Amino acid sequence: MAVEQSLVLVKPDGVVKEISGDIMNRLAETGLRVVGAKMVKVSKELAHEHYRHLKEKPFFNELIDYIMGKYHERPVLALVYEGENACERIRKAVGATNPEEAEPTSIRGKYGRITSKGVFENVVHASESPAEAKREIQLWFSPGELIHVIYPVDEKKMERKVRVWRK
Repeated sequence: MAVEQSLVLVKPDGVVKEISGDIMNRLAETGLRVVGAKMVKVSKELAHEHYRHLKEKPFFNELIDYIMGKYHERPVLALVYEGENACERIRKAVGATNPEEAEPTSIRGKYGRITSKGVFENVVHASESPAEAKREIQLWFSPGELIHVIYPVDEKKMERKVRVWRK
């Protein structure tokens, strides 16, 4: 079995319900380890790139608003998990995309819902495959935000402004 990584996003509805800890506890049962974590205020560009494969779907605009926190005014908790068969193990733990079809003991089965407006509030995103995980992780994280190098990197000298704490 190969070591894989998977991106997990606790979406704004999961953050507003204050269940991030419960979700992480449930994912800890998979035996995988966290190699990256951060809170993200999702930009329109990030949302569009993340969901680019769904651009032609009729629900695309609602999905973009949802992940950007329009409905819940909260950020996203982005996590990278690593271990053998990470994608498969996490997808099993999170359950089906549609909360009504998800196993009741899965994360989406327990915490997800479909609103009266038809929005799937399924509290988490999980990478579907190792290839998709690589694309997503490289979109959401820079190499220095992970505890070790998981994909090949280049080093470049860059001159840019950075924010620092005022003394």
